[in-house]
Amino acid sequence: MTFASAFDPGSLAPQDARPVPALALERLSLREFRSYREAAIEIDARPVVLTGPNGAGKTNLLEAISFLAPGRGLRRARLLEVERRPVGPEAVPPAGPWAVAARVAGGSAGRVEIGTGRDGEAEAERRLVKIDGQFQRGQSALAAHMALVWLTPQMDRIFQDGASERRRFLDRMVYGFDPDHAGRLNAYDHALRERARLLQGSFAAPGTTVWLDGLEEQLAALGVAIAAARRDLLRRLEAAAAGGFGPFPAAGLGLEGALEASLGAMPALEAEEELRAAFAASRRLDAETGGARQGPHRSDLAVRHLERGRPARDCSTGEQKSLLIAILLAFARALGAERGTVPILLLDEVAAHLDEGRRHALYAELRALRAQAWLTGTDAGLFAGLGDQAQFFAVEDGRLATLRPPH
Repeated sequence: MTFASAFDPGSLAPQDARPVPALALERLSLREFRSYREAAIEIDARPVVLTGPNGAGKTNLLEAISFLAPGRGLRRARLLEVERRPVGPEAVPPAGPWAVAARVAGGSAGRVEIGTGRDGEAEAERRLVKIDGQFQRGQSALAAHMALVWLTPQMDRIFQDGASERRRFLDRMVYGFDPDHAGRLNAYDHALRERARLLQGSFAAPGTTVWLDGLEEQLAALGVAIAAARRDLLRRLEAAAAGGFGPFPAAGLGLEGALEASLGAMPALEAEEELRAAFAASRRLDAETGGARQGPHRSDLAVRHLERGRPARDCSTGEQKSLLIAILLAFARALGAERGTVPILLLDEVAAHLDEGRRHALYAELRALRAQAWLTGTDAGLFAGLGDQAQFFAVEDGRLATLRPPH
């Protein structure tokens, strides 16, 4: 089975035409994805709670949803890595490449059918994207229809590890306000790789200098646009967080980097020219190191616990988790206020690390936002505070079953 035939958009036709106030999945289907041979779930705009033992497939379901946005999903997996792998002598082999499809409601286009999956006919890994039955040129098209962010246990070290994961966390939120941001990032990365390839050759080769001039001009323009979009997001988050989120700490947010410093001190066109000149001046050094000394790929998200007056990296694990939740809630509040579209939140095992007061505060904010949050956990009782205002499913061995809300 090819990706093109795995999901027929006609089978996901809208059931009614009533407006949906928040971005939400109404139907999710997946095939040959991780532990799922085939699964489908019908939901409404309320939060979705997935409970079951460890290894049941809860996080796999969230990962499938994460592929409905640009990027490599919440585990940063390669396309072949998420394909179902049969286990045991009687296991059924995959019927084709993996595919995920969803009916999404609440965006600017009303309802839209989204599908994505691995191209099984290509020799190299290639991801296909369909929107309303039409193939798209790349993943960036997803950003115009899907705004989602996630929090996973693997992100517990986000403030200790390198800056790349913090940049990805920030950029996923930028997509919600600026869908073109994904395309600019892809174009910037491509131009950066092309510049590095040229720098590995001879500077005296015919046309090399002209090509480098053109690439560096493109990199400077894209770099300034990327940095400006990130700065604009932080301003929005700061305004949205002003009212606070109960017991969750207020987070101070900033961007660290030479480019951001330039944008704060001069007009964008001057910052662009300064970055272009910096690329040109560092060619020989960059040729030796194989990278680029300046640009938005060197920037870092700086987070502070304002009440404690200390950087997030120096806070306890619990405080860091609470800071991340506060940032996600600020993003959801800001996007809802400006675009009328609250993003989908994927919260993997988040309740188990919160005390009762913070759990109830999180659930209260999700209700106030009317957000479709997908929450996972091994103990359904941790989500009793959501009651009938959420929909519950049991997950085990790649199968889904409806549950009654715990009381």
